[in-house]
Amino acid sequence: MVSLNPVRILKTNAEEEKAETARLDLFVGAIAIGDLVKSTLGPKGMDKILVAHGRTAGDVQVTNDGATILKNVGVDNPAAKILVDMSRVQDDEVGDGTTSVTVLASEFLREAEKLIDQKIHPQTIIAGWRMAVDVARTALKNVASDNSADPERFREDLMNIARTTLSSKILSHHKEHFSKLAVDAVTRLKGSGNLSAIQIIKKRGATLADSFLDEGFLLDKKPGVHQPQKITDAKILIANTPMDTDKIKVFGSRVRVDSMAKIAELEVAEKEKMKDKVEKILKHGCNVFINRQLIYNYPEQLFADAGVMAIEHADFDGIERLALVTGGEIVSTFDNPELVSLGKCKTIEQVMIGEDTLLRFSGVPLGEACTVVIRGATQQIIDEADRSLHDALCVLAATVQESRIVYGGGCSEMVMACAVMRAAAATPGKEAVAMEAFARALAQLPTVIADNAGFDSAQLVSELRAAHNSGGCTMGLNMERGEIGCMKKLGVTESWAVKRQVLLSASEAAEMILRVDNIMRAAPRKRVKDRGHC
Repeated sequence: MVSLNPVRILKTNAEEEKAETARLDLFVGAIAIGDLVKSTLGPKGMDKILVAHGRTAGDVQVTNDGATILKNVGVDNPAAKILVDMSRVQDDEVGDGTTSVTVLASEFLREAEKLIDQKIHPQTIIAGWRMAVDVARTALKNVASDNSADPERFREDLMNIARTTLSSKILSHHKEHFSKLAVDAVTRLKGSGNLSAIQIIKKRGATLADSFLDEGFLLDKKPGVHQPQKITDAKILIANTPMDTDKIKVFGSRVRVDSMAKIAELEVAEKEKMKDKVEKILKHGCNVFINRQLIYNYPEQLFADAGVMAIEHADFDGIERLALVTGGEIVSTFDNPELVSLGKCKTIEQVMIGEDTLLRFSGVPLGEACTVVIRGATQQIIDEADRSLHDALCVLAATVQESRIVYGGGCSEMVMACAVMRAAAATPGKEAVAMEAFARALAQLPTVIADNAGFDSAQLVSELRAAHNSGGCTMGLNMERGEIGCMKKLGVTESWAVKRQVLLSASEAAEMILRVDNIMRAAPRKRVKDRGHC
């Protein structure tokens, strides 16, 4: 007699979703993530409010940065997690295009879902997509231009890229001012692309238009009591060492004494140890001492007597950047002064920003070092301005490294879509259907940009497609007037490196999700009870 009971392979609590069910689950998750950030795309995109729960309950962020939204939104769907990771990689690699890459990947999967409903196998779709990616990348490369040989035209390209990047952010009303700040800061890097030399300080008060670029390094600290308030020809010792009296720090230790005199002797011994440490520091020949940790009253007094400016509790990011720009190194022991490199700068002085006093280090050896001070009415505005400016700086640094540029406003996407459509017409087999779907997904980006501005996207995108098929490869969407226009004349310029990364990341992530035909949710591993140690 044959048993009709199904054989269970997986452990209890483990679940399995197969074929269509698994794919539907993934498609729904990916498309939902795309729809979540879609409304933030383009110069007329809307913002999202993120309200924190848990330990940071009540914290509010107002942003339209795709990476920030996805990083803060907890997702449980596997496909959604892949898209969130992809947007984070896009942010780390080139700094901008995080919303575009998420929307594009979700549109690829939306088109793939339709093809699978037509019984086209996922591997056939993937084969067509790979052919489409090669065609799109070649088309994008062919329309890219490079003006790096002409400094004036290249600076104008950088300004246009900064304006385009900032036009969809909170800084859009001040984009001329912030574009100049960002380009000046990146130009100072002299092609190194080392964004660590650019410090951003956020101070509440005034307005966004009052933000400025300060040549040099600003540290949000004050000198100690009775110490010099200004130093010229500074020799800076940067340290990460405890400057409290060397108390007995052995856990659970006790000291028994039989009189108050013994306690006084202990305190004197502690003071002597601290005095020896300060003397070792002074032997380095420094006139400025900056410490990562606290400096207590007694050593502060000793530094004041020696005429040394001592700054305590400089945040670690601050002293690492300070070590970079002044040419010094961070030390923890002081027995070998001859082996230590001191940082140098021409002047250290106090400056007032709003109601706060900061220290300015000017004339630092790393000439490209500078600080952008962002002002604003509320903390949320300043934080969003910081994120927007960071995106612009990253894109500009990437453009300085890879100087080719392309045109924005949906122009590049339509160039690629038209090229893929032409290639699909000459491709035999089912792969051609996948290539056409790939082109339709690319054309969705200008559609979304037009929809977010409240214009008739169907009309505008059909006009744009017709213009590109007639040879107008610089035509894009003019979102100020709700019509198509020449992006070259309007100065809507984007980095070729960003566009290429968007194309490749989105297609790779969509391909990875499309390959999946089974989701297994493993049973949580049970904790083994501690059986004691032998």
